[in-house]
Amino acid sequence: MAVIANRRSVMTLFSRPTDVWSHRTRLVLAEKSINIDIVDVDDSNYPEDLLDLNPYNTVPTLVDRDLVLYDSRVIIEYLDERFPHPPLMPVDPVTRAQFRLALYRIEHDWYALASEIEEGGDRKPVTRARKALRDSIVSSVEIFGAKRFFLSDEFSLVDCSIAPILWRLDVFGIELPAQAKPIQKYMDEIFSRSSFQASMTELEQEMR
Repeated sequence: MAVIANRRSVMTLFSRPTDVWSHRTRLVLAEKSINIDIVDVDDSNYPEDLLDLNPYNTVPTLVDRDLVLYDSRVIIEYLDERFPHPPLMPVDPVTRAQFRLALYRIEHDWYALASEIEEGGDRKPVTRARKALRDSIVSSVEIFGAKRFFLSDEFSLVDCSIAPILWRLDVFGIELPAQAKPIQKYMDEIFSRSSFQASMTELEQEMR
């Protein structure tokens, strides 16, 4: 967290147009219909504002008046608490903890593997990462089929985190097997949501 001198009248999000962490943040914003200025950040030319605000020079970075947040999970949980309707996390402490654990596992497993695939480089590590991500997603097929959304009948921060990964499967070169029909059904429903459509940049729309 950091404090800045120049107060902003409208909340601002520094976001990279193809970044999966930024995408999940934009999806939360769209789901809650939050009025915000989104600043697209180019890897080769970071805005001076961002360099001043965030010591790690990372995206997404959220600025809400005097508050600056630059961890994606912190940002989406802050948004859910700051704008409570519709709620994207359960109220019950036990279920809430289970959802937070799911978020941790998605970040630790799927997001980490997605980063390896996007970075490219040596083909063998990328091939291994692609297979590991595919296998991990497919191993969750029963969870996808158990309820309308992931772990719940209500759309949540977990879905906001999963959807950007699934949207990028084609780009990652990952094809789901026939037994993954519950995942495909889940994808069809999530991708048709108006909030998901609104969350995407032009470059993300071109991914599928």
